Amino acid sequence: MSEATRPLRVAVIGAGPAGIYAADLITKSEEVRSGAVEVSIDIFDRYPAPFGLIRYGVAPDHPRIKGIITALHKVLDRGDIRFFGNVEYGKDLNLADLREHYDAIIFATGAIHDAPLPIKGIDLDGSYGAADFVSWYDGHPDYPRTWPLNAKEIAVLGNGNVALDIARVLSKHADDLLVTEIPENVYEGLKSSPVTDVHVFGRRGPAQIKFTPLELRELSHSRDVDIVLYEEDFEFDEASDEAIQTNNQVKTMMKTLTTWLTDQEEGEQTASRRLHLHFLQSPHEILGEDGKVVGIRMERNKLDGKGGIEGTGEFVDYPVQAVYRAIGYFGSELPEVGYDADKGVITNVEGRVVDENGEHVPGLYATGWIKRGPVGLIGSTKGDALETITHLLEDRENLYTAAEPDAETFSDYLDSKGIRYTTWEGWHRLDDHEKALGAASQDAKGESRERVKVVDRDEMIRISRGE
Repeated sequence: MSEATRPLRVAVIGAGPAGIYAADLITKSEEVRSGAVEVSIDIFDRYPAPFGLIRYGVAPDHPRIKGIITALHKVLDRGDIRFFGNVEYGKDLNLADLREHYDAIIFATGAIHDAPLPIKGIDLDGSYGAADFVSWYDGHPDYPRTWPLNAKEIAVLGNGNVALDIARVLSKHADDLLVTEIPENVYEGLKSSPVTDVHVFGRRGPAQIKFTPLELRELSHSRDVDIVLYEEDFEFDEASDEAIQTNNQVKTMMKTLTTWLTDQEEGEQTASRRLHLHFLQSPHEILGEDGKVVGIRMERNKLDGKGGIEGTGEFVDYPVQAVYRAIGYFGSELPEVGYDADKGVITNVEGRVVDENGEHVPGLYATGWIKRGPVGLIGSTKGDALETITHLLEDRENLYTAAEPDAETFSDYLDSKGIRYTTWEGWHRLDDHEKALGAASQDAKGESRERVKVVDRDEMIRISRGE
């Protein structure tokens, strides 16, 4: 079979939004639609189920954001992109395995670990990373089924959407989460939580927060949870005023915050739980006794007039028994692929993977957070993927390998290695099973639930494979 007559074989490592968007954009490219090039695409994921961040990184009470799954589902449901789940790069397959069967490989493995926070006390019992907690409440198959929810007062460090997700889940009553796909073990854990106060700390002022208006407004939708603000935190400078005047998102969020502050001053707060929003405070030290968290020491900041902050040397101690850091995610190194340890990304130039000399490694590409770092919302991943696949298609004449890889034999190859992989048909089985579990369960109002997520990896595999 000649290069001109056989499809360009592409492997995508990671079946989250970044990987699926990249695969979809290849199929919709002008080169493919015009018939100038034929492609055959397989997507691999280390988990038995697809959708990555959307399934295992978004709070369960975000149905509108999880609606992105509907769009991703439609892409894979077309049948022109194959899915192989429960196949891990670096464990089940190495680079040589992939190169034997594919002309190009796109890494879209995301960023699943917490960025470090080098302060005293960070390793105390009761100090947690956001990524681990999110994975627990989202029913990630590789995390323990229990979580130590024994703190009455909790600190959440960060002023992004993940910080708000965590604060909302921690402060919300468990019964109010039953309308979601929350797993049974997570519901039971949250149900037993004695929490009364959750404090969210941001380093900058209210005009510099990294939330979105939707995330912020959702805080006020939690039943029996009062939002507590502090007038001394509402400090503004010229850069703040400019942000409020020129950015509609900032303007909307400032209106929300100032309305809450006014309502708080005029009304009585009687809820059994409180969610405190603090600004202009940086973590200085986590305080401990007998190896356990008993408080957090924060340094007050002031605005520098240029959109930044500087410390004041004034410290405030808060009694808390747990600290969650939500200061960002960090990408992991992949075997046989260049890695920037400072940024937590694959070394690349506009999605082309490069070696230590800055030269493009033929056939290797990256997209999503492992390409550019964990910044931007899910939607921005499309533009990122477009840049990568544009370069891939520009390089296509030099990508065809001498091995003439055969798409149809790859499932046999996985079988020969004893890998219990799952498929798109298997996802449909698991999807139906989880919906059936939801139909058989009830929320706090006695109504059937849309879905109950299966957590155990082996059970997911058995259901998916029809075993």
